Amino acid sequence: GSGATGNSGCLNESTGPDMRVLLIKTSSMGDVIHTLPALTDARAAIPDLQVDWVVEDSFADLARRHPAVHTVFPCALRRWRKHPIKARRSGEWAAFKSAVQATSYDAVIDAQGLLKSAFITRLSRGPKFGLDKYSAREGLSARVLDHPLPVARGQHAIKRVRQLFSQALGYTLPDAAPDYGLPREHVPTPLSEPAELVFCHGTTWSTKHYPEVFWRQLLELACSDGHRVHLPWGNDEEKARAERLAAGLERVCVLPKMGLDALTDKLLSWDAFVAVDTGLAHLAAAAGLPGVALYGPTDPMLTGVQGLRASSLAADFPCAPCVQEKCTYRGELGKGIEPPCFSSLKPRHVWQQLLRVAS
Repeated sequence: GSGATGNSGCLNESTGPDMRVLLIKTSSMGDVIHTLPALTDARAAIPDLQVDWVVEDSFADLARRHPAVHTVFPCALRRWRKHPIKARRSGEWAAFKSAVQATSYDAVIDAQGLLKSAFITRLSRGPKFGLDKYSAREGLSARVLDHPLPVARGQHAIKRVRQLFSQALGYTLPDAAPDYGLPREHVPTPLSEPAELVFCHGTTWSTKHYPEVFWRQLLELACSDGHRVHLPWGNDEEKARAERLAAGLERVCVLPKMGLDALTDKLLSWDAFVAVDTGLAHLAAAAGLPGVALYGPTDPMLTGVQGLRASSLAADFPCAPCVQEKCTYRGELGKGIEPPCFSSLKPRHVWQQLLRVAS
């Protein structure tokens, strides 16, 4: 490989064989998925590209699936920061550090722009690229970079990472829709025939939850059209909700507990999805599933699902998107619906939209 060129802060086209790049993007699940299309772009522009990726251990399997990824360095930053002495004594931290420092890279890309990612970027060997202080979420993170790059805020996360990579590695940003590079053998069945659907109902904030009564109506619509619906869950609360939703509906199946890797395999073999604003929505879109993601308090312009056949439905409500974890709306609209903004996304409307994208 070669180093960086002149003053542009980019790598030139004449880079030798086996160009090695270290990518630092540790979490969250959505952020990891949003990075995959940039890897697809980079590999198309630089066919012998090899990327090593520092990522939280819970997302390591996901990172490994991309064909451009050579080695994954799983880290446990959250745990290590909570128990620093334990991390040192166990040798985990030392092993991670020596693995990251074993190679001198043609480029190190901090695609996160946080102090925690800057900390790892600083450890690594090679010219360091990333978001400049005006573009990064935590501007101080840019201080460890050799080549801070401007990437306008207020754009979708996927677009921003694609722009960052094209600037850092010196190729023209393609116009094409994002390609996540996840190989898919199963061609989704159109919903004019009985199909296998997945409804991703679990999310973090209470305001991001689609009302249970609406989920139930959606399930009934799906079942009456002859489809089977799978309900994943990640904790006891989500499992209990899945069981309530499935009660008495024989074509609805509450999935067994499964890790992200097993669930990704399932998503690659199912036919369509409906989801709230959650990491699984992005995973379903990345897996090539047609589907609809529902946004109440959050803004799909910045973090909506992007896939060849995935679409985002935003609540049409006076205060949406409020980007608040607690609902403060006190008006008359949507009375009896929690959170009220979802009253504008009735199950029949959601179902029609799903039929549009998945038939």
